[in-house]
Amino acid sequence: MAAKRDYYEILGVAKNAGTDDIKKAYRKLALQYHPDRNPNNKEAEEKFKEATEAYEVLSDQQKRQRYDQFGHQGMRGGSDFHQYQDINDIFSHFGDIFGGGGGGSIFEEMFGGQQRRRGPRSTGEPGSDLRIRLKLTLEEIAEGVEKKLKIKKWKTCATCSGNGAKAGSSRTTCPQCHGTGELRQVSRSMFGQFVNISACAFCGGTGQIIKEKCHTCDGEGREQGESTIKINVPAGVSEGNYMTLQGQGNAGRRGGASGDVIVEFTEEKHESFVRNGDDIIYTALISYPDAVLGADIEVPTLGGKAKIKIDAGTMPGKMLRMKDKGIPHLNAYGRGDQLIQVQIWVPHKVNSREKELLKELAASEHINPTDEEKSKSKSLFDKMKNVFS
Repeated sequence: MAAKRDYYEILGVAKNAGTDDIKKAYRKLALQYHPDRNPNNKEAEEKFKEATEAYEVLSDQQKRQRYDQFGHQGMRGGSDFHQYQDINDIFSHFGDIFGGGGGGSIFEEMFGGQQRRRGPRSTGEPGSDLRIRLKLTLEEIAEGVEKKLKIKKWKTCATCSGNGAKAGSSRTTCPQCHGTGELRQVSRSMFGQFVNISACAFCGGTGQIIKEKCHTCDGEGREQGESTIKINVPAGVSEGNYMTLQGQGNAGRRGGASGDVIVEFTEEKHESFVRNGDDIIYTALISYPDAVLGADIEVPTLGGKAKIKIDAGTMPGKMLRMKDKGIPHLNAYGRGDQLIQVQIWVPHKVNSREKELLKELAASEHINPTDEEKSKSKSLFDKMKNVFS
């Protein structure tokens, strides 16, 4: 399968384009590749669908944010992104941007008032979304991971394949709405004419009537069941980021489109590291002799053990940096660093020999800080107090 094109590239707009620019770009492409202008032209129809898919994402603030964060992978969640199979579905879904209820007014503008006729509604009531929280370790976040989860949801009825009808039975066009699934009521006032559009109560908005209902789902077209979903988590996600698995939520009623699964990521607390953006922080406890004399110590990283040099005379609280040992930048090159905060371990108990050695050291003029060093330490403490006050 060919790689998906960038949505901004499809519409020919910059990544910082405003809503009006995106709408204008889509109008232009809709005019160029509209099926009425390109009859029996499969390539034009595919370009029309491609532009619509791009507009669907970039015109929606939340979807656009997810796309900017995760790219195509974030929109489809490891499965193919929704493709429009029926041109009428596009007109129904995007009629609002053209100022009309069925996508007609933009085409009236384009083609001199010749409005495309819509066929019967192709789907029933859409299914609802499912929201789940997925815990990830820092190691999984650093590498990216594929997760499989079993969820309970409404699934398409296996007996009737989702149409809600008994085997051998059929559907007929609703006599009330004539297959549109909508009822329109026109009213007039001093402000002008208003059209109130509501779902047809007689057929439940499907445009069709079932003669004999399926005995398994009682005409609903769906039943409760379990399903396994696959989540391809990209490296570098953060707490609160989320991903949408298109069309993997609850099945719709009577053949309606399935909802989505919205996966929110949470981070498990790590026993060794604290995350700060794309950097990770590790506290290394070293002995007093190592702080004075210097040493090479071994520390854990997300990729295993590594050695780092402790310089002679290292003070408590000093930060050392290990480049590119942190979390990868999401949808970008490079990664954060691992910061090593050095702390000096003070033993709780010492034996008599160690006490004598420590007393001997304490008497040395090089062991205790000078008045100048004490003054510098007090000045630094005052600065830190001002920062946090």
